[in-house]
Parts: sequence; C-alpha cells; structure tokens
Amino acid sequence: MAKTESVMIELGSRLPTFSLKDSLGFVHSTSKLPAHKGLLVMFICNHCPFVKHIQRELSQLTRELLNQGIYTLAINSNDVDSYPEDSPSKMAEDARRFDYSFPYLFDATQDVAKAFQAACTPDFFLFDSEHRLFYRGQIDNSRPGNEIPVTGEDLKAAVAELLAKKEPPSQQRPSIGCNIKWKPGNEPSYFHPKTR
Repeated sequence: MAKTESVMIELGSRLPTFSLKDSLGFVHSTSKLPAHKGLLVMFICNHCPFVKHIQRELSQLTRELLNQGIYTLAINSNDVDSYPEDSPSKMAEDARRFDYSFPYLFDATQDVAKAFQAACTPDFFLFDSEHRLFYRGQIDNSRPGNEIPVTGEDLKAAVAELLAKKEPPSQQRPSIGCNIKWKPGNEPSYFHPKTR
C-alpha cells in the first residue's frame, strides 16, 4: 500500500464533464445534475483502509451536506481486473451496507480520474455553484491508526465558507490515502506517490 497525497490542482479549475454509470447501472452526467449550491466529487473505493476508516462518518456527513444544498457524487476508478473487490457489484454492496445517499459511480476507463488529476482514495473536490474548484484535499486529520476521531472538520469548514460566499480556505491540506490502482500502462504523468 503506497501512501499517496492529493495533487492539489489549482483552485478555480473548472469541473471536468463526465457521464458514468453507478453501481446499479444507472447513468449520471454532469450535464444533468440536480440544482445545488455546491458539488462534492469524491474518489473512493471499497478495499482501501483509508476509505474504510471514514466510511461511517462519510455517510452521515454527505447527508448533512445534502440538506445544506451540497450535492455529492463518489467515483471509483480502480482497476477491477487486479482488484476485484472494487467491482461494481461490490460497490453496490458497500453502498447498501453504509447507506450511501450519493451515487457511487464506476470510472471503467480511468479517464475521469485523469481529468480531475485524482491520485488517491479518498480524494475530495468541492466545487461552487458555478462549478469552479473551491476546495481540494483532506476530510480531516484522522488517519488509520493515529487515534484522531473522524469529524470531517476540514471539509465542513470549507463548505461553510462556500455557503457564506467567502474566499476559499487559505489552508488546504492534501488528502492522503492509497494510490488509485491504475491499469497497467495507464498511470498518468502527474501521479507521484508521496509517503509521510
């Protein structure tokens, strides 16, 4: 397991467009998003211990965000040939087990992960209502084994500032997690694991 940090792309970047199927086979497209005050796009998967560490809090947090007008999508871009536990059928099982309120989409080609310059799971991208990047990075300081509670405080603070129409937070720390499992020969040029 390689600990990998978010790339931390430039704030203000435009939301990449995409159309992906969820774990049940329904298509979700950026051209047909419901009305929202902000959009949270998360790159997660099923098997990563960093994702497992936050799953219960993530389920609750995204419900709270939805009530505040923040629509959420999750994307799994892992190579399921090498990691079958991340297959769409297993995604559907996780969505039921943790009562996900958000669509859990499968990026079979890994093109969407590349468009976002996603690098790790979990990786978070918060966009404003005009689909400009407002926050990218960690949910909070909790990591598997560090005994810091999962609170979602960094992401919650960013959402609060977005809804208050303030400037993006000046302090944005990269998320850390497992690297996205790229298909052989498909690893993007921006991907450089960093270990802490």
